[in-house]
Amino acid sequence: MATVELRFSALPEHVRTARLVAAAVARRAGVDEAVLDEVRLAVGEACTRAVGLHQNGGITAPVKVLLTEEEKQFSIEVGDEAPRVAPGDRVPGSPGGDPDVEAEEDEMGLAVISGLVDDVEVTAGEHGGLIRMTWPTTTPAVTVA
Repeated sequence: MATVELRFSALPEHVRTARLVAAAVARRAGVDEAVLDEVRLAVGEACTRAVGLHQNGGITAPVKVLLTEEEKQFSIEVGDEAPRVAPGDRVPGSPGGDPDVEAEEDEMGLAVISGLVDDVEVTAGEHGGLIRMTWPTTTPAVTVA
């Protein structure tokens, strides 16, 4: 099992780099060429969502992306450190903002990801969230010597 870990400051300009890295690693892992655009778009949406959550919450920790090649599948995990609380509650010390607008934007981003990826799992809690996306691989992974 090969894993690539990417961490980047929660800035929108780094999302493009994450998309490019994800597509390159997915190609090397054997993800079908026809699916690479979906990988790029899904990773871009997940990273944009994580960046927004960090910026809205005043979180300075980096966004984390794990790209894992396993037997017959390739997965990408995008993690954030934005705590999730019950609707209407605010995290003490977090910047203000309209929670309804933030929730609507969050739901829209997750809907886009779900439309692009057949196998997606979203988890969230008081220590942050994780989006795990998985694609099948069609060819043996390319080994670079």
